Amino acid sequence: MTKRGEYAIRTLIRLGVAQRMSTPLVSVSRLAESEHIPAKFLENILADLKSAGYVEGVRGKNGGARLICDPEKTKIGELIRFLDGKLAPIGCASETAYEPCTCPDEDHCGLRMLMIDVRNAIANILDRYSLADVVTVTLRKLERDGLVPVLAPTPKPGPARRATQPPAKPRYANPADGFLAGLVKDLALAPAER
Repeated sequence: MTKRGEYAIRTLIRLGVAQRMSTPLVSVSRLAESEHIPAKFLENILADLKSAGYVEGVRGKNGGARLICDPEKTKIGELIRFLDGKLAPIGCASETAYEPCTCPDEDHCGLRMLMIDVRNAIANILDRYSLADVVTVTLRKLERDGLVPVLAPTPKPGPARRATQPPAKPRYANPADGFLAGLVKDLALAPAER
C-alpha cells in the first residue's frame, strides 16, 4: 500500500468517526494535524476522493471535509483498488491490474502461485469489511481504552479531560491488535454473525 493510499484510508476512517459522533464536517487542517499528514498532500488526496464521490468539501471559515459515500456499502478493498490500483503483492498475481513478470514459465512459477494465494487472502478480508465496520471497531477500541477521538469538538472549559493519545505500545505489530481480533473481541459477535 502506498503512503497516499494509507493516508486516504486513515482520513476516511477519521471522517467516518466524526460522522458517527455527529460532527461530520472536519477542517482539513485538523485532519492533517490529527493524522500527521502533510496538509498539501492531504488536500490532493481529498480532491481525488471528492472526484470519486467519497467525500465532499465545504468552503469557508467553518469549512472542511465530510464523508458522503455510504460507509456500509464502501468496502475497504474497493478503496484500496481506487487509490493504489491492485491488492496483489506482485503484478503477475493481480486480477485487476495484471502485469507480466520476467519468469520463464509463469504457469508453473511457485512464487506466482504463492502470491496469488496471498492476494486472495488479502482480497477476502478487504472485500468483506466496509468502512463502517472499521469505524465501528475503531470507536469501540477508543471507548474501551477511555480515549476521546481526536476529531471530537473542542471541549468547553471545565474539569480536565483525559488525553487523546493512546498509551505507548511496543514497536511491533501484535496480532492481538489486528482489526479481526478487535472485531471479534470488541463487538463480541456470535459465531453465526462472523
